[in-house]
Amino acid sequence: MNQLKVITFKGQLVTDSREIAEMVGKRHSDLLESINGYKQTLENGKFRSQDFFINHTYKSTQNKELPCFLLTRKGCDMVANKMTGEKGVLFTAAYVIRFEEMEKQLSKPQLNLPSTYKEALIALLEKEGEREQLELANKQKDQIIGEMKPKADYTDRILNSKGLMTITQIAKDYGMSGQAMNNKLHELGVQYNQGGQWLLYSKYHDKGFTHSQTIDITRSNGSPDTKLNTKWTQKGRLFLYNLLKSKGIVPVIERNDKPQLRIV
Repeated sequence: MNQLKVITFKGQLVTDSREIAEMVGKRHSDLLESINGYKQTLENGKFRSQDFFINHTYKSTQNKELPCFLLTRKGCDMVANKMTGEKGVLFTAAYVIRFEEMEKQLSKPQLNLPSTYKEALIALLEKEGEREQLELANKQKDQIIGEMKPKADYTDRILNSKGLMTITQIAKDYGMSGQAMNNKLHELGVQYNQGGQWLLYSKYHDKGFTHSQTIDITRSNGSPDTKLNTKWTQKGRLFLYNLLKSKGIVPVIERNDKPQLRIV
């Protein structure tokens, strides 16, 4: 008995009725007649006959289109159940083995190699397109990382520092003088000047942005006096960074050599 040929048709495994007829030594026309009878019975019983037998055609040696059926595993089961004797047993063994072999083969990862020059060219172009897209994505990622790095460097510098800073020291990061920074913060509603002292507006008093202490001083005329010495905490420095950045004012480290408006 010849080995049964099982193929894939529209996503399912099938075998040709001609293969079965040849295997069991039966005229193909007789097998078609039997299958048509099975189909009729199934449809009368409200079953989907196409789950068992699929109408199909083939070209004869005279180039005529003739009918045949493609049998699913269920269809082979039904045909085998109608057979008796040695041929029925051998046919059952043959289709069970071949269907199982094909199912295992289909479960393995398939490497689809091009079979023609056109297919190979299309595959090459698709691969090249994928490569270019991946390369572009990597370049975009590098650019984003590069753009973010100055910010990370500056904020890391703030978060890693534990000390207090004068407004002049902070202003230096922006290429500004201390007076220019004080004026800008006054303009932004952060602080005001009273008696030569820069004081935070009340809404910022309890935020932990500054640390102030009163120190004794001697005036130029020799008279004693006191002065409020205010320094910014790192929390306050980070607040200023976010506030100024929202207004388009960034530290020198983040400017990437772009022309900036100089504030003096």
